[in-house]
Formats: sequence, structure tokens, C-alpha cells
Amino acid sequence: MIDAPRIIVQVQSVYAGSQSLPEEARFVFAYTVTLRNLGRFNVQLLRRYWLITNGNGRQTEVQGEGVIGEQPLIQPNGEFQYTSGAIIETPCGTMEGHYEMVDHQGHTFRIAIPVFRLAIPSLIN
Repeated sequence: MIDAPRIIVQVQSVYAGSQSLPEEARFVFAYTVTLRNLGRFNVQLLRRYWLITNGNGRQTEVQGEGVIGEQPLIQPNGEFQYTSGAIIETPCGTMEGHYEMVDHQGHTFRIAIPVFRLAIPSLIN
């Protein structure tokens, strides 16, 4: 399909030490997602799904409409970037998921969010 949507997802995470309380098993992480539309037509992000796994293997699912209160329309060769956060009970974990999007013809499709690591800096070598 020549006009198939082409979306690139990049994620960077950082430990928010000033908001964390390790002695209470509260580790806060911020993550910034960049979505790039490499296609020829507009696409819109409708919904999100996250699978958050802490260092003990405990999983939490989060899903809902849009991201940070928006359902952004991303122009061809454009990008949308946002920052959000996650709280887990261990000093390391992972996140992964997908976005449900719609193309210019009204067809919905999913874009995978590759697994990325949540870890306090002292655990990263």
C-alpha cells in the first residue's frame, strides 16, 4: 500500500528524583514521546495503551483517550511531542504499548510503542 501511514515513535525517559520517595517505594519517571509523521497525509492520535512493568514483574495497564488531554493531528512531515510520567514501586521497570490513530480516509490503525526502560541513574551502566 503506497499511501500507508508511516509514523516513527521515539521515547526518552528520565528519573524524577525530586518527586520520588524511595523509602516509601515510590519511584517517579518522566518520559518524552516524539511522534513523527513520515507519510503524505494527516494522521490523528485517538487513544493510548500502556503496559507498565515494575522490577518485580507487576504489570499495570493504562488506556484512554488521546495523550495529555489532546488528540493531536499530525501533519505530513510534522511531529508531535509530549511529556508525561509514571510511578512504579521499584527503582527499575519498563513501559511499552501502542497508539490508536486514524488516517485521512477515516481508517484506524495502531502504532507500536517500543519497550523502553525506567531506571534510576545508579542502575544504568
